[in-house]
Amino acid sequence: MIAGGISRHVLGAAVKAGSLVRARRGWVALKDADPYLLAAARGGVVLTCITQAHRLGLWVQYQDRPHVAAPPHAGGIDVRNATIHWHLPIIPRRPDDLIDPIENVLVAVARCQPYEQALATWESALRQGLTDREELSRLRLPPAARALCEEAAPFSDSGLETLAVARLRWPGLPLVQQAWIRGRPVDLLIGARLVLQIDGGHHVGAQRAADIKHDALLALTGYHVIRVTYGQVVDDWTAVQTRIMRAVAQGLHRAL
Repeated sequence: MIAGGISRHVLGAAVKAGSLVRARRGWVALKDADPYLLAAARGGVVLTCITQAHRLGLWVQYQDRPHVAAPPHAGGIDVRNATIHWHLPIIPRRPDDLIDPIENVLVAVARCQPYEQALATWESALRQGLTDREELSRLRLPPAARALCEEAAPFSDSGLETLAVARLRWPGLPLVQQAWIRGRPVDLLIGARLVLQIDGGHHVGAQRAADIKHDALLALTGYHVIRVTYGQVVDDWTAVQTRIMRAVAQGLHRAL
C-alpha cells in the first residue's frame, strides 16, 4: 500500500481507528478479512493441502486442523495447532503469497493424506477444471503424487464416487462412471446392468423423489439398482461391497 502511494501516517490512523488491523510487520488487513488469510499472514505461512483444497470447493473427507506450508528451514514461523508442510514447493511461491497454487496443494495432499482420500481430492480438482493430468504430468512430482496423477480421472461427480470406484477395481469388472441411462446419469454402472447410486447430502426433498422415480424406471427396464448413503461408503464399506459382490455372484451385472 505504501508502494501504491498511501502514507504510513494514513495507514497508522486507519489501524488506530480500527478499520485496519496489523497482521505482522509490513502487513495490514481489513478488520473483516478472511480469518484464515489473516492467520497465515500473521504466522508467515501459506494455506495448502486439505485446508486450501476445502477453500477451493474440492472434496475433503475430514480436516482435523489447518494445514499450512513454509519454506524448509524457515525462521519466524509462528503457528499453533496446525500441520506445517516443510517441503520445497513444485511451483515456486512469491514471498507475499498466502495461498498455494493448485499444483502445490495437490502435491501436499498426496504426501499427507491416505491414498483414497487424496485421489478423491485430485479427481475433484480435475472435475472442476482447476488443472489437468497433462499439465500435472509435466511437473517433477514426488512418487505419491505421480501415482495419483496416473490414476486420477475427471469423471467422478463426488469424492464418494471416487472412493467407490477405487474400491471396486479389484474384481476386474467393467466400470462406467456417470453412464447415461434412461434420461439421467447414474453414479456407476457395473457390467451391463448393475447400477450403484450414492446419496450425498443433496439427496433430499424433490431430488430424493426424482432419484426414487428413476430407480423404479431402471428396475422396470432390466437394471438392478443398489443405492447407498454417505455413511455407508465412508463408515461401512465392507457391507456395501458384500451387497455388490452378492449381486455379481447372481449375475445381476450381466446383460439379459
